[in-house]
Amino acid sequence: MKKWTRRAFIGAGVLAGGTLVIGIAIRPGNRSSKVAGLIASEGETVMNIWLKIAPDNTVTAIIPHAEMGQGVHTALAMMLADEMDADWSKVKFQEAPADKEYANYTLLKGFIAGNATFPKFIEETIDGVFLTAVKSLNFQITGGSASVRFTGQQAMRIAGAAAKSMLMQAAADTWKVPLEELTAQNSIISHPSSKRSATFAELAPAAAKVNIPTQPKLKSPEEFTLMGTSQPRFDIPAKVTGEAKFGMDVQVPGMKYATIKAAPVFGSTVKSVETKVSSSQQGVKKILNLGEAVAVIADGYWQAKTTLDALPIEFETTENSGLNQEEIMDRYSKAMDTDLAEGNLDTHFKDGDAATALEQAAILVEAEYQLPFLAHATMEPMNCTAWVHDGKCELWCGSQNPLGVRAAAAELLEIDIDQVTVHNQLLGGGFGRRSETDVMKQAILIAKEVDYPVKLIWSREEDTQHDVYREATISRMKAGLDQSGIPIAYAHQFIFKHHPPEAADIPYSIPNQLIQYSSPASHVPWGNWRSVDHSTHGFLTESFIDEIAHAAKQDPFTFRKSLTKDNSRFQRVLDLVYEKSNWGAPLPANWGRGIAIAQSFGSIVAEVAEVEVTIDGKVKVHRVVCAVDPGFVIHPNGFIAQMESGIIYGLAAAMTGEITIENGAVVQSNFHNYPVTRMNEAPKIETHIINSGNPPGGAGEPSTPVIAPALTNAIFDATGIRIRQLPISKNDLRASIRQTT
Repeated sequence: MKKWTRRAFIGAGVLAGGTLVIGIAIRPGNRSSKVAGLIASEGETVMNIWLKIAPDNTVTAIIPHAEMGQGVHTALAMMLADEMDADWSKVKFQEAPADKEYANYTLLKGFIAGNATFPKFIEETIDGVFLTAVKSLNFQITGGSASVRFTGQQAMRIAGAAAKSMLMQAAADTWKVPLEELTAQNSIISHPSSKRSATFAELAPAAAKVNIPTQPKLKSPEEFTLMGTSQPRFDIPAKVTGEAKFGMDVQVPGMKYATIKAAPVFGSTVKSVETKVSSSQQGVKKILNLGEAVAVIADGYWQAKTTLDALPIEFETTENSGLNQEEIMDRYSKAMDTDLAEGNLDTHFKDGDAATALEQAAILVEAEYQLPFLAHATMEPMNCTAWVHDGKCELWCGSQNPLGVRAAAAELLEIDIDQVTVHNQLLGGGFGRRSETDVMKQAILIAKEVDYPVKLIWSREEDTQHDVYREATISRMKAGLDQSGIPIAYAHQFIFKHHPPEAADIPYSIPNQLIQYSSPASHVPWGNWRSVDHSTHGFLTESFIDEIAHAAKQDPFTFRKSLTKDNSRFQRVLDLVYEKSNWGAPLPANWGRGIAIAQSFGSIVAEVAEVEVTIDGKVKVHRVVCAVDPGFVIHPNGFIAQMESGIIYGLAAAMTGEITIENGAVVQSNFHNYPVTRMNEAPKIETHIINSGNPPGGAGEPSTPVIAPALTNAIFDATGIRIRQLPISKNDLRASIRQTT
């Protein structure tokens, strides 16, 4: 049994406020009239908060996560239906309402406790702690590659198994037969000896009166019939036909449109603007000074935008109004210097005596890396439709945190949360950006000034220049090797630590480690960006380990293998990517291969990139081979799509992604100067999966941290030039190519 880590134990203590919460039976969930009213229609039987059964024998899985292209509605329904032995052709999904009953306690528990298991006598107490916490935090998040590995494993599977148990018990009671003589298949309970059978729907009313088992028996992988197969996704047909509804597609009777222009410098406010609507501004209904932004409401979006663009708006000057990118990075560097000199660096991890070991090393390897701010660049711009009326608020939006949106609206309007309704839509890309509530709050502030619904749409420029960004960072790394080229010390100092907390850990068996960080002030807002800190540390760790390998005069693959001997999963993933990439085979001139590996969100991913550096210094990525151990894959096609998506997203960031600050404001404004990977730029991607039998890991994020170092290591292989500053496009590779040719 895996024991509590110190982090897990302290985390639970903090969440519980020092008090144990006893007797909250939450697996698979309490039934209540409130929940039934939220999710059930007439004639439907609610078995638990995660599923209901209709008179036509349809099973509906209640999914507490948003769909943003990752296929979560399908995968979670498969997990529930498999444990239930439901007929997949009669399974549907329904997105759970934004309600505290659907707060993601399993997600919070998973992030804090990891895969720890607990004695049965304390299991419900632990679950109660996390349930209480998420309800108080209004925590209903889609993110962290957590839907399958936490909600799926700890809620949907258990709910399905519990419902099957209740249905079988109802059949046994009705037919007066032993429970063990019953079978379940295709939404039918059968008693072979007496040749009696009944559908789930026929048994549901009686089954709903059976006590919900808190520890139902789950299937072994050998018994799965749906999990591990690629069932048709629920969301694809409507997306193909154009019937799918995103936030941008919402139409509410009487609705008007609004757009905004925020202060270009973060933290600044509006100094002056004319808010009186003139007769020449046709179709314009209202001009509002929101303090940090100006909004225009009009009959149509284009009328609102052109009017806003023509308005003479003056913004206040702040202490950051003259700040430029070089000054920001210089501040970060000096902050690290000061913290180091004064002994104020925070310690992330310490083992042994790194300082002494570095002094005694036969070979010293040092490198400094810089990473830029990054925007999210979702394909669907930020938007929200709001209607404030009769003491109530209705919101239509695509959110990764609809319960958080609901709570924010209630607080902003000073009304009870029960007076707020959130109609969550499909998301046209999230990547962490749509876990924020800033756009929704703006929509509410605008809508409360009028008596009709208002759809707020941010322009692409507004979205790019007022995002919440992945942090820019500076990293200083040192490693000491002995005479044989074996690492004996590892030291790392970096700027900013967010989460997950283990992101800066290294997977390699190196003694004498010291990992520290500094947290200087920054006026640029930070936000969750796909894979969060793993995207930063994946590049830093895997770039530097490659430098250490070459300093030790060892092959980068062999070197990584030698330092992960105690981790059989890492060894298997490395071996697979070695085989599938044909590592070591000859390449054309000016081509190179690079390798990188990382573990994040429960999955281990290794990637080999094959690149060509052309005569004019341009980088062409021809092929990426991805080997991954995600434990067990629920939906293989969906999983492969997410690996490809994460690689493409990380590729854009590595090649050209950069947000820069000039006079306190963001320079980039649209895809012309913040480009994403286009179809003709995308490499061939091959994904190879190891089903290791471990619990399911994440899919949406783990491939992103690995692609940048795989690319830059490949560029080094092709040119001999180390890329220590991203994006790659900032580095001049022409001289090296002329030299090699």
